[in-house]
Amino acid sequence: MSTATKPKHIGRNISRIRELKGIKQEALAIAIGVSQQYVSTLEGSETIEETKLAEIAKALGVTIEAIENFSEESVFNFFNNFHDHSSINGAQGINNNCIFNPLDKVIELYERLVQAEKDKVEYLEKLLKGK
Repeated sequence: MSTATKPKHIGRNISRIRELKGIKQEALAIAIGVSQQYVSTLEGSETIEETKLAEIAKALGVTIEAIENFSEESVFNFFNNFHDHSSINGAQGINNNCIFNPLDKVIELYERLVQAEKDKVEYLEKLLKGK
C-alpha cells in the first residue's frame, strides 16, 4: 500500500483564495493582464509556472507559499483563533480593508449627478414661471 501524498492542486488553491477574498475572475484577470478565460484555465491547472504564480500572488495580496500551502482547514483554524483572541487584541483585531466594486461606485456617482442636474432644471423652470 502506497503512502505517497497527492500533489497540491495550485489552480484550485488560487480559486479558493480568490473566492475567500471576494475577487471575481475578471478582476484577477485585469490585475495580471490576461483574459478571464485564461484565469479559468489557470484555476483548472495542477501546476503553474513560477513567474505567473508570483503575479497572481501579488494580485491576491498573498505570498507564493500561501498559495502552494493553502488548505481550508488552516483557514478555519486561523479564523477560529482570530475570533477567540479578538477581545484580547481590542481594536487591533479590526480589519480595515474595504472591498467594493469600483463600477458600483461610478454608477452611484453618475446617478447622483443626474439627480443634481434634474434638480437644477426643476429649479430653473420654477424661476422662469415666477417671472
